[in-house]
Amino acid sequence: MLEITELVHSYGSHRVLDGVSLSVAEGELVSVVGPSGCGKSTLLRSIAGLIRPSGGQILLGGRPVDQIPDNLAIVFQDYSRSLFPWMTAANNVALPLRRRGLDRRRRREAAMAALDQVGLADAGGKYPWEMSGGMQQRVSIARALAYRPSLLLMDEPFGSVDAQTREDLEDLVLRVCAHHGMTILLITHDIDESVYVGDRVIVLTRSPARVSADLKVDLGASRDQIATRQLDEFVRLRAEVGRLVRGGSTTATTVLEQH
Repeated sequence: MLEITELVHSYGSHRVLDGVSLSVAEGELVSVVGPSGCGKSTLLRSIAGLIRPSGGQILLGGRPVDQIPDNLAIVFQDYSRSLFPWMTAANNVALPLRRRGLDRRRRREAAMAALDQVGLADAGGKYPWEMSGGMQQRVSIARALAYRPSLLLMDEPFGSVDAQTREDLEDLVLRVCAHHGMTILLITHDIDESVYVGDRVIVLTRSPARVSADLKVDLGASRDQIATRQLDEFVRLRAEVGRLVRGGSTTATTVLEQH
């Protein structure tokens, strides 16, 4: 679905990405984690066509990304800026569907179905300022679901909510991914989260970023916030990712996949 080869980007004389290569298969949920300021958001913006990288190649569905792709959606961290406050939840979700050429009735039906999938079936008439932060982020996720993108990018989407809401949203994303077979690339600074939700974890080095490790997560398809985090494999992977983020090298026991 997504193939990135030797991606390079600089802001003036400051190099942020230094030959990043990775791939995401169709239906995969891949977490990207790394030290603060290493270039994770720059990587995401490059994939989304929001910035033009200095070098390298990005292919989405086999096609070069040289502008914002039509078959892509993004869920941002700051939900308060990603929803229009003068629109109801249903209208926020339905808005991008105009690009799909759907009439008003079909846009409304798709929006309400997506809100139902994220547990907000009765909130279609509410405005963002009438909802909690967790509810607003669910609306953002519903908007992405309704659009049915080939690739969903998530830029630290749970960083602005409380711990309990964060866990609820992590489980929501796992259910969505399983139900729709959706391909997701999730940028996060939370090590536990990267392991809990991911089929794989990509660890970036400090800036300028390169791929330090590509770790397979073998925790099964069904995950639980308490039981999964107590598994020996979860504890091992969390420790390995944490050590890599802090500048350690890979160990002989690390499971690596080269893509």
